[in-house]
Amino acid sequence: MKRSIQPRHLSTRQGGFSLIELMIVVAIIAILAAIAMPQYQNYVAKSQTAAALAEITPGKVGVETIYAEGGALATTPAALGLPATTPRCTNITPTMAANGAATLTCAMRVAGLVEGNLVWSRNDDGVWTCSTTMARTDLVPAICRA
Repeated sequence: MKRSIQPRHLSTRQGGFSLIELMIVVAIIAILAAIAMPQYQNYVAKSQTAAALAEITPGKVGVETIYAEGGALATTPAALGLPATTPRCTNITPTMAANGAATLTCAMRVAGLVEGNLVWSRNDDGVWTCSTTMARTDLVPAICRA
């Protein structure tokens, strides 16, 4: 009689992952998600704030043009080439004074972490500065931090 010889690795039973191994993997994923989600939310809020500032920045050119050409002072965003609202600003409010001072204000639309106003201010010497009324200054673009 001939005996068939089977390789040893074929005769052993293949096993899967044990329950404890699967639970450890799930726990590690949960810990990573708990750390990553708040960081991701801060990143999104910071990018929304920077985008809102970028939406009102072209209005500075409109203000400078009006002062350079001696035109009528703008009282609406449309006079500066800006929309009245944007995806991130519920209201864009320009103000211009005869002495050369001006402001462009964006009331932030993004709820949650991002609440407050972003303001471009021009003094009578023509120097622009950025300021904010946001409580979370870590979410404000670097140019607007005091």
